[in-house]
Amino acid sequence: MSHYLISIEPEFLPQYDELPKDIKKKFKKQITLLKENPKHPSLKIHRLEGSDYWEFYVDDFYRCVFKQEGTIYKLYFVGTHKIIDRFR
Repeated sequence: MSHYLISIEPEFLPQYDELPKDIKKKFKKQITLLKENPKHPSLKIHRLEGSDYWEFYVDDFYRCVFKQEGTIYKLYFVGTHKIIDRFR
């Protein structure tokens, strides 16, 4: 049973809509892992240095940026690795 909830923030949806179909499929798989086992190695979750945002890997080139509030993961950004640059 999952102990984690996913919250989609408004700015996330337009970014998700722009993803290629194969990346959306990978994203859905990773979200399932996030809800069931956030420590799963393929997620590679880590804090973005100097911020209260975290990221997980969708694949080698795509990332999802989120914040954790208790058992809720709030998704803010998804896209290629360059989305991480805005946090540096």
